[in-house]
Amino acid sequence: MKTLIFAALMAFSSAIFAQENKVKKLPEAEVKTLDGKPFRTSTLNNDGKPMVISFWATWCSPCKAELNAISENYTDWQKETGVKVVAVSIDDSRNMGKVAPYVNGRNWEFDVLLDPNGDFKRAMNVNNVPHTFLINGNGQVVWQQNSSAPGDEEKLYELVKKLSAGQEIKE
Repeated sequence: MKTLIFAALMAFSSAIFAQENKVKKLPEAEVKTLDGKPFRTSTLNNDGKPMVISFWATWCSPCKAELNAISENYTDWQKETGVKVVAVSIDDSRNMGKVAPYVNGRNWEFDVLLDPNGDFKRAMNVNNVPHTFLINGNGQVVWQQNSSAPGDEEKLYELVKKLSAGQEIKE
């Protein structure tokens, strides 16, 4: 009897582990563009090339440092890999007005979306920022990081290059 219970528990935990390790698709949520127009996250794609989605806020220094570092190299990254970067601000409605001036002042070339209600943030299980996701050409999350330190953008770029070369990324 103990053997049967143990076997059932092992099978159950294996099923849960397998489910947690499945590649996740991007969830559906409504956010806003920088100019306030509604935008459906289901339309996020990069024509089969890698995409980086970075959740950030104007009050988060590590977030801004990470995105500024990415911005410095973004043109080269695009030329080499075709990657698309999407920065999703989680600033609430009180701070949302600070996003566009910051982005414009930094001349970020990548797309910036606003998630003032936190719908996309919750759907992606983002608890704190910075939180960066790497998405493959099929719209599946293949890697994520919930922190940022100087130089992390280089690690991210190495993963983007692997993905763009058709290699698999294992989290």
